[in-house]
Amino acid sequence: MIIGTAGHIDHGKTTLVRALTGVDTDRLKEEKARGISIELGYAYLPLENGLTLGFVDVPGHERLVHTMAAGASGIDFGLLVVAADDGVMPQTLEHLAILSLLGVRQGAVALSKIDRADAARRQQVRQEIAAAVGDSFLAGAPVFEVDATGENTVGVAALLQHLRNAAASSAQRSATGLFRLAVDRAFTLPGHGTVVTGTVHSGSVRVGAPEPLRLMPQGIELRVRSLHAQNKASETGHAGQRCALNLAGVAKEQIPRGAWVADARCFVPSRHVDVSMQWLTDVEAPLRAWQPLHVHLGAGHYVAHAVPLQADRVAPGQTARVQLVFDEPVCSMCGDRFIVRNAQANRTVGGGQVLDPNAPDRKRRSPQRQAWLDALSAWLQGAELDVLLRQAPAGLDAASLTRLAGVPAQDLAVPENAMWVAAKPASAGRVLVLQSQWSSLGRRVCSTLDSFHETSPDEAGVEGGRLRRMALPTLPEPLWLALRDQLLERGELVRNGPWLLRPGHGVALSDAEQVLAERILPLLHEGAFDPPWVRDLAKAQGVGEDEMRRLLRKLARRGDVYQVVRDLFYCRASIGALAQLVAQSAQTQGGAVGAAAFRDASALGRKRAIQILEFFDRVGYTRFHRDLHLLRADSRWHESV
Repeated sequence: MIIGTAGHIDHGKTTLVRALTGVDTDRLKEEKARGISIELGYAYLPLENGLTLGFVDVPGHERLVHTMAAGASGIDFGLLVVAADDGVMPQTLEHLAILSLLGVRQGAVALSKIDRADAARRQQVRQEIAAAVGDSFLAGAPVFEVDATGENTVGVAALLQHLRNAAASSAQRSATGLFRLAVDRAFTLPGHGTVVTGTVHSGSVRVGAPEPLRLMPQGIELRVRSLHAQNKASETGHAGQRCALNLAGVAKEQIPRGAWVADARCFVPSRHVDVSMQWLTDVEAPLRAWQPLHVHLGAGHYVAHAVPLQADRVAPGQTARVQLVFDEPVCSMCGDRFIVRNAQANRTVGGGQVLDPNAPDRKRRSPQRQAWLDALSAWLQGAELDVLLRQAPAGLDAASLTRLAGVPAQDLAVPENAMWVAAKPASAGRVLVLQSQWSSLGRRVCSTLDSFHETSPDEAGVEGGRLRRMALPTLPEPLWLALRDQLLERGELVRNGPWLLRPGHGVALSDAEQVLAERILPLLHEGAFDPPWVRDLAKAQGVGEDEMRRLLRKLARRGDVYQVVRDLFYCRASIGALAQLVAQSAQTQGGAVGAAAFRDASALGRKRAIQILEFFDRVGYTRFHRDLHLLRADSRWHESV
């Protein structure tokens, strides 16, 4: 169990930890000279039952609350220390608020320096404490009167026994899930190299483990040479322990306080984080849009601007959704706790819980976003996974699910009404989607294609990339390819070269038309990039232009030819070759091709080159932008003709 001290400066926190453990946590020369804690201090007490009590001793000075917040991250038990002579003071209340905002749920109060107060004064301070903790997690918590100085300490044994009992009865944090440790100290140990210390928030780590670790948000790959857990050499460390990791692959100077040593799957750094924030009651003014704040998240200290998501402001005492826009990328996970201080960093004004650690910077107030945040709130309160899937029409990929849940996606219980879809290519991973939503996506594709056939009966079909943009423009391409292939396998779609069409959308030729088609298709093929026009074909075959035009349009619907302009049709092989020329020209010109470059590559005149490029724009192979034709990244058109 990790115990964090809290309380005003000079109320005896360090002295009490020394009496409980025998360890002086003031290790710096300045701390010993001034008699106050400046940095975080750590002490450990092994228990008879094999457990270890870990103490994080925090400074109490108002200017060092940022250091206190770093130490309070990840503690299990809050020990509030109040001096009997001074009573409840400003940092007593601020530290209590910080522990509450960080989600600490168990603790006790130590009434220290009882040798400096008579019985009446001690009773008065007890009443102050009861009033101060009445609405906090310490309401009803035991108060231990202690004198931690001298040889005959008073009350320390009773407090220590209470801590032993609390550690024995506390549920141990699960060691399953992704490992992450919040770094609150980094140093170089002679003969060993870089060492970091911090509290393990989740998961477990072992020396020489094959799972990749990263220093985040820097993204530096790490390897654990050795570790200490709860101040003892160990092969493993797990959630709820304080650990020291001897790291290979990184220098001390690269590791600021607040960095994470984590499983590579934990984080995607982001500057936009959506949170549920409580704005404290005793703050004089409401939280307004774009208000600067100091944010303490994990063991880190950052600067961010707040954007309320449900109204223009957040009133004192109100809990509301807010987007924090950070000055630098930060790492967090759904459910992480944080506190915020005002722009001057001299007062704690609120705190709360992370909802979406990778929030968008646009449409952040839209109904869809609010519904997603509703789902995340319900998920954090214990709802099943389908509450998230209902707000994800395109499903959730395995990497996103892993980050949301903090455990590998394959370890999650899949709802009965959900299914895994293998995205394409296989390297894109898997997506979990509700069966009803997957079916809905397929119906939308089919209905879009039905409408296209109705309005454009002479068109052979729709190229795949274009159909995706028409029916499901926001669907990621790997998921679209999986959906498309499934619809093809089921026979709900049919492929004809690059075209996708509905079954039954085809053309039957009469015997006479079939004979005529067999005569003109070789002529179009021989014409290559300059095929004969409709009038030339009609004259050569001794038929009317209207009859020839109707036949060529039927052949276009079958995918045998392509209509570039009204009376000019190209055979399939020629269009494929021209498409390859476009692709090759685009590769040498930054993904775009101009009319002049394509004219030279195809040896056609400028007018014909422009007509062909406009055809490729029309079928969705390219798109026109500022005199250039840009090759669409999602088009595989030239591979299909």
